[in-house]
Amino acid sequence: MTDLLTFGWREWVALPELGIKRIKAKVDTGARTSALHAFDIETFTEDGVERIKFRVHPRQRNTEVEKLCTADLVDQRTVTDSGGHAEDRWVISTKLVVGNHNWPIEITLTQRTDMRFRMLLGRKALEQGVLVDSSASYLVGKKRLKKNPVSSS
Repeated sequence: MTDLLTFGWREWVALPELGIKRIKAKVDTGARTSALHAFDIETFTEDGVERIKFRVHPRQRNTEVEKLCTADLVDQRTVTDSGGHAEDRWVISTKLVVGNHNWPIEITLTQRTDMRFRMLLGRKALEQGVLVDSSASYLVGKKRLKKNPVSSS
């Protein structure tokens, strides 16, 4: 089991194919699918391919920063949340990057304005051999430390 990658209960991740360099994700083994906060969602066809465009607020508690994303549409599925409420959601596939590791995952798009995290990583995204240490945070996608200016005397 030592070959497994260990995540904390929250990690900094990137979704480079969507142009998202950093987003804080909650690792949720109780959720089957991953979810990304999205709004202004529109589907369209381009060169015979079904696509979707949407906006994301990648920073927690910040609705001023927006990112316009475009992806190929994979599916539309009914997802039931932890409260038992069913919702039809669009599904995309994109590359997940955590630290020096990356692999493709499916993500459902949903309104997560009232949720603490803009992204949720579900069990399907962790099938590549990820162990979750629920007592730790940012084990792989470590938060960048701010550089202190060097003062000269």
